Amino acid sequence: MGTLHPATRLNPLPDELPLAPAAMATPLGAVSWPAVFAGATGAAALSLVLLMLGTGLGLSAASPWAQQGADAGTLGVAAILWIMVASVAASVLGGYIAGRLRSRWRDAQGDEVFFRDTVHGFLSWGLATLASAAVLGGAASSIVGSGAKASAAALVAGGSAVAAADPTRYAVDKLFRTPDGVAPQSTDTAVTARNAAAATATAAAATAVPGTVTVVPTVVPINGGLDRSNDRALAAEATAIFAANLRSGALPADDLRYLGQRISQQTGLAPQDAEKRVSDGYARLQAQLAEADNAARAAADRARSASAKTLLWLVISLLMGAFAATLAATWGGRERDLP
Repeated sequence: MGTLHPATRLNPLPDELPLAPAAMATPLGAVSWPAVFAGATGAAALSLVLLMLGTGLGLSAASPWAQQGADAGTLGVAAILWIMVASVAASVLGGYIAGRLRSRWRDAQGDEVFFRDTVHGFLSWGLATLASAAVLGGAASSIVGSGAKASAAALVAGGSAVAAADPTRYAVDKLFRTPDGVAPQSTDTAVTARNAAAATATAAAATAVPGTVTVVPTVVPINGGLDRSNDRALAAEATAIFAANLRSGALPADDLRYLGQRISQQTGLAPQDAEKRVSDGYARLQAQLAEADNAARAAADRARSASAKTLLWLVISLLMGAFAATLAATWGGRERDLP
């Protein structure tokens, strides 16, 4: 039998198989996603570690006591600097990992390799930023929130008693205080009549003929066991009158006269003095409420300004992180391409 030509053989021998040229090899993708995910994971993890470290350092430097610890301005500047450092450090780590672990592009030119390395760094930074916002946002808020609550607990507890005090109630209570040297009067008509009868009987007994028996009713003490529910009703009525007119401005003349009469009956003051006490107390209450409103508006404005500045500095820190990630990726890519 004759020898078959190699082209006619169904199963050619191994040494007769043609070698595949380099151009026919499977081309590599321009993006190495495993390297990008690895870099993003490292960057997100380092961001969380640096966040916890910065929170601990900030809480150790703060103090609720006066003249102790760093002030708010110093802590704010330190926090901004720490956020920038943390963003740059985490981005450098993620970009270097993405550039160092990507595949080699043997058929790409130098400029193309540089561009692909920068893209790998940018993608690792973007993925780490999204992961931090979506996954680590809850953990970061929990860490920062627990520290802030712990540091502010003493301030809240100390100011709760002051915040719970009602300035209107305090101003009304001052209206019904009995001045020194003036006997308090009761608003209970039965008690007033009984005490008046007792005073009349006492005077009659002093001038009665010896041997005459005079029955003197018992005087009900005003500050003793007397039920002061009517007094509390007067205070509640005065509070309602104050509250109804605080928004409108001045206290109406009829309300002023009415409260002056009731306070005069209650405390023994002259009607003119009682009306002056009402007008002065009402003016002080208005001033206190206006001061509290201005303080609240100032605090809200400071919070708004601080939030705006914080957001701007966060944007700057993120842009710095993006630049650092792309630069570190080119460095890692050069290290990867070394022979």
